[in-house]
Amino acid sequence: MSQYTNTLDYLYALKNRGSKYGIDRMRLLVEALGHPERQFPVIHVAGTNGKGSVCAMLEALYRDNGYRTGFFSSPHLVHLGERAQVNRQILSEAEIVRYTEQLKPIAAELGRDDPELHPTFFEFVAAMAFQRFATEAVDIGIIETGLGGRLDATNVVDPALSIITTISLDHTEMLGDTLAAIAGEKAGIIKAGKPVLMGKLPAEAEAVVRQVAEERGCPFYALTDRFPEGSTLPCTNLAGSFQRWNAALAVYATEILAEQFPLQSTQALSHVDWAGRWQVLELDGRQLILDASHNPEGVAALEENLAKLVKAEGCEPIMIAGTLGEDRARSLMSVVGRYADELYLVAAQQERATPTAFLKSCLERDAVETDLTALFPTPGRCAIGEPGDTVVLTGSLYLIGEVLERIQGRAKLAGSGLQDKV
Repeated sequence: MSQYTNTLDYLYALKNRGSKYGIDRMRLLVEALGHPERQFPVIHVAGTNGKGSVCAMLEALYRDNGYRTGFFSSPHLVHLGERAQVNRQILSEAEIVRYTEQLKPIAAELGRDDPELHPTFFEFVAAMAFQRFATEAVDIGIIETGLGGRLDATNVVDPALSIITTISLDHTEMLGDTLAAIAGEKAGIIKAGKPVLMGKLPAEAEAVVRQVAEERGCPFYALTDRFPEGSTLPCTNLAGSFQRWNAALAVYATEILAEQFPLQSTQALSHVDWAGRWQVLELDGRQLILDASHNPEGVAALEENLAKLVKAEGCEPIMIAGTLGEDRARSLMSVVGRYADELYLVAAQQERATPTAFLKSCLERDAVETDLTALFPTPGRCAIGEPGDTVVLTGSLYLIGEVLERIQGRAKLAGSGLQDKV
């Protein structure tokens, strides 16, 4: 058995213990490691939607201007190493083995007397990222929260800038069932005296973020002050009007930090690499579009892109859809049911995946319940539609990762099954 296989077995065991929402374990872990997260400046980004795109844009901007970047995001799509990138180079299998071996004895010691203090899978991987960024001396770390903000494992950082992208209802069972409650959790990343940048938020959520920033004595910046409605937004290669607002947020962030990190150009916004967000591929003579749209706000953006696609092509696409959770399923089905010529319903290999029978119950039209094996039987093959057709796969990011794995012929040994339970 290879070292990497042994490492994956260890990480699977951590994952199978489940996620434990809270920050105390992570504080103990980074302290035991000598605080690697303090060895580089950090932009910390939270929000219901857009945080990954904003992070990808910031990373592209800084790297294109000659800075060495660290980029932590979750979940990964195919390879675990995607979560801890330096200059967009993912952790190799050998590096994952090396960092795991460094961290294992420290994690074991923390959980020796109380198993509840042993780091979770997400905490372990976040620490691995911090270690890598410190070891490779990044100029700036762009850190995306996993869930929420206040109690998220990444919230041990001391940021040069905190960003709240958007606020909408999602993960209500953990973050609260009102916009104000969710905003309070996301605003938990705001640190005393440190600058805060707020995206376009509903009034109820905006009031909470402003109040937290004021209470903590933070310089405060609002995106709509810099880019009021009707102003010209930066252009980006990522599709959708919401991505132009994300680009505006990224540009404003670089302006706020311009004294410490001056930029010569924002041209990188025209070639941002962010897989699974209206990502267009060619597969078996078909145009395959992959788009993560996992909550109502994301589904609204999906509908905008679908309307543009139908108008441009003059016909409706073949669609494949699957998501996590019944509320998400209802909002997703309301859109795909109206825009799909043919509709295929699938479930990701994830314990919270919505059963296809429930997806179908949300529709008032025909749809085929199937699985990805039937739709993508071998690498490079698509079993639905004809050459020249457009196929859109949407819903859970986990599902998109599984499709990429199948069409690329990637083995699960890469770590694609190592996804967070939350």
